[in-house]
Amino acid sequence: MKIGNIETKHNVFLGPMAGVTDLSYRILCRELGCDLTYTEMVSAKALLYKNKNTEVLLKTVPQDHPCAMQIFGSDPDIMAGMGEYAVNKWGYEIVDVNMGCPVPKVVNNHEGSALMKNPQLVEKILSTMVKRISKPVTVKIRRGFDEDNINAVEIAKIAENCGVAAIAVHGRTREQYYSGNADWNIIKEVKEAVNIPVIGNGDIVDGESAKKMMDETGCDGVMVARAARGNPWIFNEINTFLETGQKIEKPSLQEVVDMIIRHGEMLVDLKGEYTGIREMRKHVAWYTQGMPHSSQIRRRVNELTNIDELRSMVRTLLV
Repeated sequence: MKIGNIETKHNVFLGPMAGVTDLSYRILCRELGCDLTYTEMVSAKALLYKNKNTEVLLKTVPQDHPCAMQIFGSDPDIMAGMGEYAVNKWGYEIVDVNMGCPVPKVVNNHEGSALMKNPQLVEKILSTMVKRISKPVTVKIRRGFDEDNINAVEIAKIAENCGVAAIAVHGRTREQYYSGNADWNIIKEVKEAVNIPVIGNGDIVDGESAKKMMDETGCDGVMVARAARGNPWIFNEINTFLETGQKIEKPSLQEVVDMIIRHGEMLVDLKGEYTGIREMRKHVAWYTQGMPHSSQIRRRVNELTNIDELRSMVRTLLV
């Protein structure tokens, strides 16, 4: 797939997730076969006002590329200016516009998925960004805001006309959040309506579901989000199945333990021990979900305060 001047090999991408897709996790997923990742979503206004916590979200290294910086906001000039700023400062190859976030504090500020209710503003934002930013601009949308406003096709056509290079479609409305089933038919409708690459998102959990979505919708690639939490191996799994039709074995307990420790060490290096260990707690819960005594593990991990304690606790899983 080509997104502007960026060519991807596997077309299986890591979706942006707040509190998950930081630099450490992007690198781990990339090592296991994900060839395009997205940052956590970043507020355009927070960037404008030099919010230090926001700039931390955009930290990157050479092995973290190609990577899309995902931005949210509602002011066309600020969105364009901050996208341009991020490209120039951190070297991101793609600027992705968030039009899918369902969180109330974002929606109530007329940002994220709320933008889908205002096609004229969408056109203004995207056209301004495409003109200002030297790298490809992409957009991530939902099926619609609610069942009375299913307008993914309309928004996709606007995006294409503005010069957007690719569009990702989540098959749920904002009102659904992440409940119920994703509507893959809307992804097919978008694909049939535009000539730019379309990336399908929603209910991709393994190689079989990825292939099924691509076969049923004709989408050019798939985006994995929640199913990648605690499971960076999913990218190798999907790539292998798409290429060979073969299923691969799940990671061994030793591989899971080694990954948790490495992930924890990377988070501590990135954010310091105090923050890194506390952020690692949720990741440990995801890595160990479904394991024997997983509830006990979650209780124990919430008491950890340093990397040595994490290493020691996780290694007891092997005993």
